[in-house]
Amino acid sequence: MKKPTPFLLLASLFSGTTALAQKPSAEANAVKQTVTAFFDGMRRGDSTAVRRTLAPAAVFHAFGGQPGQPPTLQIESISGFLKAVGSPHPEIWDERVQFERVLIDANLASVWAPYEFYLGSKFSHCGYDSFQLVKLADGWKIAHIIDTRRKEKCR
Repeated sequence: MKKPTPFLLLASLFSGTTALAQKPSAEANAVKQTVTAFFDGMRRGDSTAVRRTLAPAAVFHAFGGQPGQPPTLQIESISGFLKAVGSPHPEIWDERVQFERVLIDANLASVWAPYEFYLGSKFSHCGYDSFQLVKLADGWKIAHIIDTRRKEKCR
């Protein structure tokens, strides 16, 4: 029997890996569902739905700043955010994310997602969201969110 060439071995290895990498796992889908539920609740102005997606002691950060100024890192108040979500506002808060990357190890997940934010139908800003999630007894919960915010160089 003839030995396979190194090229054939590499081709078969990468073709199998590619097929597996393209199919999202059930865990990756569950992580995405948690993030989607967060933004669906925000769109509806439903702070209770948003709160259900958060782990106890979750932390929010914003990273950005004014044009021409050095960027700053700001801690955002979870209770203030939830109050703002649940308070009536004239326009729907519509953050449109794309799941660029979901990484999972055991009960820890990381999501990297470019987004565009709209107030109603009017573009407001864009950037990237980075989510850290933990899998607790009742499922995947958001433990940390940090994002960038800008009005230029959007997709």
